[in-house]
Amino acid sequence: SMSLHERALTLFRSAVGTVRPAPMLKRALKLQKDGCPQLLVKGRAFPVKRNLYLVGFGKAVLGMAAAAEEILGDHLLRGIISVPLGIQESLQRAGMQEMLLKPHSKIQVIEGAKNNLPDAEALKGAVAIQELAEGLTADDLLLVLISGGGSALLPAPIPPILLKEKEKLTKTLASRGAAIQELNIVRKTLSLLKGGGLARLSYPAQVVSLILSDVIGDPLDIIASGPTAASSHTVQDCLQILIKYNLLHNLPKSVQMVLSSSPTKPTAPEDFSHVCNIIIGSNRLALDEAKHQAEGLGYTTLVLSAAICGDVARVATLYCQLIRLLCLGFAGLGEGSQSDEVRRDLLQLVAELQIPGLNLAEFLQALRGLGSTTPVCILAGGETTVQIQGTGRGGRNQELVLRVGLGLHRAQAMEASSSTGRCEIIFLSGGTDGQDGPTEAAGAFCSPELVTEALQEGLDVEAFLSNNDSYTFFSQFQGGHHLLVTGLTGTNVMDIQAILIRAM
Repeated sequence: SMSLHERALTLFRSAVGTVRPAPMLKRALKLQKDGCPQLLVKGRAFPVKRNLYLVGFGKAVLGMAAAAEEILGDHLLRGIISVPLGIQESLQRAGMQEMLLKPHSKIQVIEGAKNNLPDAEALKGAVAIQELAEGLTADDLLLVLISGGGSALLPAPIPPILLKEKEKLTKTLASRGAAIQELNIVRKTLSLLKGGGLARLSYPAQVVSLILSDVIGDPLDIIASGPTAASSHTVQDCLQILIKYNLLHNLPKSVQMVLSSSPTKPTAPEDFSHVCNIIIGSNRLALDEAKHQAEGLGYTTLVLSAAICGDVARVATLYCQLIRLLCLGFAGLGEGSQSDEVRRDLLQLVAELQIPGLNLAEFLQALRGLGSTTPVCILAGGETTVQIQGTGRGGRNQELVLRVGLGLHRAQAMEASSSTGRCEIIFLSGGTDGQDGPTEAAGAFCSPELVTEALQEGLDVEAFLSNNDSYTFFSQFQGGHHLLVTGLTGTNVMDIQAILIRAM
């Protein structure tokens, strides 16, 4: 029988497996060869001759391009993709040949955006993609492959803004706690290709975008900053964000110039009739697969939300309270003053976090119906934010896990007859791209015993947390056994969390 640790790992791997580039592309894209050859994309048909071009940008795009080229064969004339620095070598080392292009590929690969930041190499890739798009005619079909990380890999600031000026602004926003949506609104306002720019430049060619979403709710104009989608944001929105983070008064001259000369209305949607945007993979798809696997392992499984967002400390509290509620249920205390109090706290928290589309009352109702004998699995996905206070190493998933470990420890210390002591519990959080922050881990695991066991090893969890040093903690704790290390996965649909609980 597998340990809870192994089970959680199995669920995470199956979730990631279903959104890997090759299976996703093969589900979405088919070439029909008989008669007039046609490209079938999720039920829509596009006639093809030798008039197909391909561009792409993002962390998962290398594998997507390899799968696409296999499907398209001779119909593909030329392609250019911008992918993260070192990805070909990493995939080669990991033995992931299926994610690499064949030796005589028609697709040129440009690697850039070291540490997921736009740089000169990424700019080179963006310029090459821009030139290819501008040269297309009404007879051409442009296939665009987009995944998370695409923003940094397609930087083409509107002149006279320099790349380093735009980068510095984005960095400052991120360090002040701006959400990914806010960062992308600012980025695309200052960009040539983002916010529908690539689609406009490709006109009059037909554009088909296949998109792997790494953004909550899958908004087309936000994923990789929406290069092929009409922007739903205006310069006003960008200014609002700069005001919110107190940045309006020390902007570079070039940025001020571009902002003051930008049109204040978004482009009319009719400009985009030549574009077809299709989401082929998302966090929800990954969670559905994990749910299927968990049920196969005998767990009663509920999906909390695919849109978990907000400050990592608040989200950790949310998971701790959910775990407490489940344990009270297992202890036969599902009804009573203690459970009611936890439910009230949860409703209050969710109201504060404003998680899109999460109906907690309905979720709590489903929890009430669970028996106290079958093991339970709760799955969720999304992306938390971390306010960086310290100088340590870590990522939002490792920090979330460490905070949950600390929260469970405190809850146990407060409850005289701790219900968590009667359950076996594991909490996992991992990034589906296999990389959590600037570390080689995808995330981590914890159980309620984590803090007590760490203290025995002389490790003070609170000190590590106050320095945002979760990776160092997990590396030192029990020989790194609680780190989730998958290596690069070649895909990216945000993060996945799993809670597994069974009665002891």
